[in-house]
Amino acid sequence: MTDPAIGLPPTTVGAAIELVLEAYATLTSLGEDVEDEWTYVDDLSTAWRERFEAVATANPGRPLPPEVGAAIGVAIEEIERIGDPHRAIDWLSTFPQVVLVALGEPA
Repeated sequence: MTDPAIGLPPTTVGAAIELVLEAYATLTSLGEDVEDEWTYVDDLSTAWRERFEAVATANPGRPLPPEVGAAIGVAIEEIERIGDPHRAIDWLSTFPQVVLVALGEPA
């Protein structure tokens, strides 16, 4: 996914996390459609959003190499294709780890 304001992959950690959080919120909403899993989805989402926000706060202006910005964009595009709520729940823990690895951050 690209930054809609400029049409390019994110170039800083802060910009990347902003896009990641938007995509993650959509994924969370889809996962919340599974009534029996709502509490799990909410807890998982809260934990990972806090982790993303901590990374963004610690490194807001850190530049990203173009390939890292592109990789994060591809990961976002991949989760945007998910339409099944159960698959969304699977990706609620997978997607954050993919993003953190791309950013060189511990999960």
